[in-house]
Amino acid sequence: MRIAALYDIHGNLPALEAVLEDVRGADVDQIVVGGDVVPGPMPRETLRRLLDLDLPIYFIYGNGELAILAQMAEARTGSVTYWGTTSGAPPPENILEIYRWTAAQLQPEFEPALARWPKTLRLEIDGLGQVLFCHSTPRSETEVFTRLTAEDRLLPLFEPLQVAVVVCGHTHMQFDRMIGSTRVVNAGSVGMPFGEPGANWLLLEPDVQLRHSSYDFAKAAERIRASSYPQAQDFAARNVLQPPSEKEMLEAFRKAELK
Repeated sequence: MRIAALYDIHGNLPALEAVLEDVRGADVDQIVVGGDVVPGPMPRETLRRLLDLDLPIYFIYGNGELAILAQMAEARTGSVTYWGTTSGAPPPENILEIYRWTAAQLQPEFEPALARWPKTLRLEIDGLGQVLFCHSTPRSETEVFTRLTAEDRLLPLFEPLQVAVVVCGHTHMQFDRMIGSTRVVNAGSVGMPFGEPGANWLLLEPDVQLRHSSYDFAKAAERIRASSYPQAQDFAARNVLQPPSEKEMLEAFRKAELK
């Protein structure tokens, strides 16, 4: 059994297309999509591409999907009960603009599909044993930790799980580390990488491989700029052509990580 783990696609369809080509080349049997397929510049096209795949596919929530579902529900309830932030407070207006735009793009076609996703998934994988997939930590899709977060802060989250491997995402940077007796692997981001441009994902078989797919960044940036996404120019520049460095983002996340 060979499983591809794709996290944090963020509506970047050109990046997803490149990864799916490499997934086919790796003779993958199943795909796990680990949340934050949306928001991003091509949300409808990205979701449709995944839902139409002829491979078995599992989805779990990220904070992105839950925030978009909360925006969709506002029309019925008159209030927003979830913001997708670590603090629980509403994000800045530029992020809210993206949430509202994405919700409008996806309603009503994709709301039923999004509403069915679970928060975690467990699979038995030959050579690895029990593997738990979550978006960030097993208890929360918004908590922040990185390869530098102190182990003693993380042990209470991972040791009680009694699984061999936990696969996560959320912080968009790949790592492979031990937390006590649990191997914790971050898949990185398909659509919004930090560090080298390209699309990051995992291949799980008897071991775990950190994979990186390249694609035509200039052409992808053109496609994104041609979309109606509210911040298309910035997305193309910062997430496709020249992503923030890992050093920069590790420092930014250090201020928000688990205490």
